[in-house]
Formats: sequence, C-alpha cells, structure tokens
Amino acid sequence: MTPDDMVLTPTGLRFQSKVYPCTIGKTGITSHKKEGDGATPRGTHRIVGVLYRPDRLARPTDWAKPIGPLDLWSDDINDRDYNKMVRAPYAHRHEQLRRADPLYDLIILTDWNWPFAVKGRGSAIFIHQYRRPGFPTEGCIALSRTDLHRIAPMIKQHTRLIVA
Repeated sequence: MTPDDMVLTPTGLRFQSKVYPCTIGKTGITSHKKEGDGATPRGTHRIVGVLYRPDRLARPTDWAKPIGPLDLWSDDINDRDYNKMVRAPYAHRHEQLRRADPLYDLIILTDWNWPFAVKGRGSAIFIHQYRRPGFPTEGCIALSRTDLHRIAPMIKQHTRLIVA
C-alpha cells in the first residue's frame, strides 16, 4: 500500500492520510460479485479514469474525460459492449451517465471487470457522489460532493482502490 492508494476501512475511505466518510453497496462487501447483487467487490482495483460533467464543473484533472449527453454505461450481460461506456441510441440495458441529479457529475472509474468483462460478474464500480450520508449504493463507493471533489484532483494514474 502507498499513500496514493484509497483504502476502504470500517470508518470510511482512507486516502493520503485522511479518512473520508463513505457508503458502499447495500448488501455489503463480497468476494463473489454478480451483476445486480448490490455488493461492493473485495479486491485491489486500479483507478482507470475520471469522468465529469463539463456543464456543471471544471475539469478535475488533466486526464479527466467529459460526460456528454449521449453517454451511457452498458450493464446488459447479453451485449458485446457489457461493462463499457456506450452512446445513445442504445438498444440494450444501460445506465445514464448524464443524470438530472448530481450523483454522476464526477465519476472515478475502477477496473472492476474491465476491460475484458466476464458476463454476469458485475458491471462498473464507480466512486461517485452519494445521495445522502449513510444511503447505500448498488455496489459503488459514494462520498459527499465536497469530499469527492477534494479527492479527484489528488488521484494519480497509479492510485488503487483497496477493498479488504
């Protein structure tokens, strides 16, 4: 472990010597992640990207990519683009990345089941804004808007998310 790693602890997400309160999947942590199980996968996950809404905030890092109005994330296990960013129109099951609420204004992408997705092993695990303190996710890790925006510019391209 290095100070640049994000480590999920019982009290929050530790990053660069500070602990940030966070929420995880509604069914807890699992070693056997499946699509739709609501669990956060145990393991060491590389940070592979940052996405942001350019109409709502400034670019958080020089390597962040903008979320456009047609950007989606495929979570359809029967589609060849399962667990990848896709664009509308898109006929398969998916999640909107450009949402009306602020949950996905800033997304930190992990390499969970990516880039070569195993069908049914679960789609993207993001680090994103939470709805409110203590409100669980569908498997992602969520932080307050303030903390997420504080962390994003400090992420290095070798930063990892460690879920023990």
